[in-house]
Amino acid sequence: MSRIVIISNRLPITIQLNGNGLNYKQSAGGLATGLNSLDRTLERVWIGWPGEEITSPELQEQVREELTKDGLIPVFLSKKEIELYYEGFSNKTIWPHFHYFTQYTTYQDDYWEAYCLVNQKFADALRPILRADDLIWVHDYQLMLLPAMIREFAPENSIGFFLHIPFPSYEIFRVLPWREALLKGVLGADQIGFHTFGYMRHFLSAAYRIGGYEHLYGKLRVGHRLINVDVFPMGIDYEKYAHPEIDLYANDDSFKIKQLAKNRRIIISIDRLDYTKGIPQRIKAFEQFIERYPEYQGKVSLVLIAVPSRSNVDNYRKLKQSVDTLVGKINSAYGSFDWMPIQYLYRSLNFNELSTLYQVADIAMITPLRDGMNLVAKEYVAARNDNKKGVLILSEMAGAANELSSALLVNPHDIKKMADAIKQALEMNENEQIWRMETMQQHLKRYNVRHWANSFVAEQKSLMEQQQAFNNMVLLQGTHRHNLLESYRNAQHRLIILDYDGTLMSFHPDPQAVAPDTELMQVLSQLSGIVGNKLVINSGRDHQTLQAWLGPLGIDMAGEHGVWIKRDGQWKINPGLSNTWKADIRPVLEHLVERTPGSFVEEKDYSLAWHYRRIDRDLGEKRVREIRDGLLYITANLDLQVMEGNKVVEVKHASVSKGKATLGWLNEQKWDFILAIGDDRTDEDTFRVLPEENAYTVKVGLEQSAARYTLANVEEVRGLLEDLVKAAF
Repeated sequence: MSRIVIISNRLPITIQLNGNGLNYKQSAGGLATGLNSLDRTLERVWIGWPGEEITSPELQEQVREELTKDGLIPVFLSKKEIELYYEGFSNKTIWPHFHYFTQYTTYQDDYWEAYCLVNQKFADALRPILRADDLIWVHDYQLMLLPAMIREFAPENSIGFFLHIPFPSYEIFRVLPWREALLKGVLGADQIGFHTFGYMRHFLSAAYRIGGYEHLYGKLRVGHRLINVDVFPMGIDYEKYAHPEIDLYANDDSFKIKQLAKNRRIIISIDRLDYTKGIPQRIKAFEQFIERYPEYQGKVSLVLIAVPSRSNVDNYRKLKQSVDTLVGKINSAYGSFDWMPIQYLYRSLNFNELSTLYQVADIAMITPLRDGMNLVAKEYVAARNDNKKGVLILSEMAGAANELSSALLVNPHDIKKMADAIKQALEMNENEQIWRMETMQQHLKRYNVRHWANSFVAEQKSLMEQQQAFNNMVLLQGTHRHNLLESYRNAQHRLIILDYDGTLMSFHPDPQAVAPDTELMQVLSQLSGIVGNKLVINSGRDHQTLQAWLGPLGIDMAGEHGVWIKRDGQWKINPGLSNTWKADIRPVLEHLVERTPGSFVEEKDYSLAWHYRRIDRDLGEKRVREIRDGLLYITANLDLQVMEGNKVVEVKHASVSKGKATLGWLNEQKWDFILAIGDDRTDEDTFRVLPEENAYTVKVGLEQSAARYTLANVEEVRGLLEDLVKAAF
């Protein structure tokens, strides 16, 4: 049975030492819930710190034996290691820096040394239990060095990494003295996941600017490895919050919370007490609201729940003092015997209390200054499942804002606009509340935490197959290049088929800016003029442009993927048609919807269209490139055309392909040397129709291909063509 090995800073259980021995407490976090719901055909092993310093070898062995029964592998850390690695480098260096609070970033070598040593401890815990076919999934910022460490002793295992916090822009990331090491550590993974496309884009920028790694549609080539960098927004256990079992008579404050909402409207704010959460700004916005709109005084209360966090850290102590002062100032200025503007609790809530609060709140105000995702916003929306009413005011800076676009989105630094948003929420009619809430609920129900976990693993498995195909491709250098040139030199009848864009000329934002330069025209002219050579340009370009640019060469050409064919100096249109295709294409588009929350498929009589109007534009454009590549790969033999429109990609009936165009030249005569070079999916059909015994097929770039060989870029292609010219003399 296949196994998945999960590695995170904490195990899904916490161990507490007391007078009676060891006490084990189950974690209720979103990560544990999601990973517990993974495909049951996968045996699960989880490596992490058990939450308590255990120094006794006897106790360590006892814990190890008991946890191993449940597939849990403990990593024992000392108080010193926790202080330096976790409280130090993880939470005083990476945490503030990645959240753009660079003024709080601490640069200490002893923190970094501890971070390296503890990451190595986790690697050492994995080594003795690792199997050859294990799939590994590493989690979060505490273990950014771990993927590369694992790669050193497990080069063949598939490794995934997911970052649960934001990845900062290159300009922020580059400030860290340890930037190269952190980047190299993460790039040890085969698949790297983020909550939003923005974080993904920042990471790819850092990989290029610091490491020199270019990406193609989110895929990086590092050595001979293919790395997939993608977006996997984390969801919640929707049903848990939509249908909670609330006991109002439990020994907690659930009943009091219910009573609180009887005489006034409630706004809730629930966060860890962290400087990234924007709590002081939220309090000031509420103060401005009751000051500007006095008619709401006595009628609306802000229930502010601040969960204690890192209270021994100086910045957090100062934050609590600031929050205490602000709350006291507002309550003393506006409060009365029967109304306190802010109900402030500095403690955590149990699930019973939390669910009750979600259900009675008219508004949830979740406005972090920066947040990787923010699941509280999603929990509130799910908890409104019964009455469908309520309004979510959400920060644009939270990762969840990319999915919960029907919330009232605000800039958490704009106090005035946040105050206005409170008024808008209070005055919103029920129909609009229900429409907004139902829209978000439908999304969260579908893209829940189980979907997140299973999607990541499914894509990682798919990547393993792509990597195998990628590994089968051979670089056209050394002996392989020598053999090609010898075959070319000894042949009498040679067919050379070349793509244009991305093969002979590099891409440019302006498609008309890539007319052939003098050097290219010269080498093509020389190549076509050699006795025995038939040079063909097989391109997606329109035939008018090809004629204008390459017409003087007098060579054969195919334009628009074979719609137009030029032979013997004359352009002719291809009349071929084909029509059965929908059943093959629909699953591809539906899979794309599964991976891209907010997109949808529209089916017409003679076409299928994938719409991305409702999602992040940059993510949509990334998916457009993916869908074009994927569909062109599949449709090469189905006579379809992939058309891009305004935030839509449409697959329509077409009549031709590059492969069919190639057959015309292939069947002209018996060739004893054939060379075909291309860079995109449209060239795959060309590679497939060529005979294996004497055809050299060459893919330009890093994608998997049916081609036998690969070249890295346009410069290498031109170098090969120049070698062919020289080999003829």
